[in-house]
Amino acid sequence: MQNWILVGLGGFIGALLRYYISGWISKSFTSFPLGTLVVNFIGSLILSIIMYSAEYWGFFTAGQRLFLTVGVLGAFTTMSTFSYETFKLLETGEYLSFLLNIIGTIGLTLTGVYLGKIIALNIGGVK
Repeated sequence: MQNWILVGLGGFIGALLRYYISGWISKSFTSFPLGTLVVNFIGSLILSIIMYSAEYWGFFTAGQRLFLTVGVLGAFTTMSTFSYETFKLLETGEYLSFLLNIIGTIGLTLTGVYLGKIIALNIGGVK
């Protein structure tokens, strides 16, 4: 039951953060879903920092990881929204935006994981 509460509270926080950050970024763009792209990058970066810090340095307890990764970041990152928005770009004939969104999302989220690992390793002094 405690795990459900951790995930639920984290999910509440993550969903609010996603709504605010994605909306704030997207106000400047009419068709390209930049807010979703940025949120997915940030989420990947933070998830990587948490998981590698936990793996290499034991910085987080199992409960903290559950709250942060499954709860907060699970609700914060928006792969389902990404999929829907990307499909809509294809459906409306915005082929360049369709391809840029796929390439950008995959490229940036993998870059976020890589940078997160580098940051986590440097926290502990490993080069």
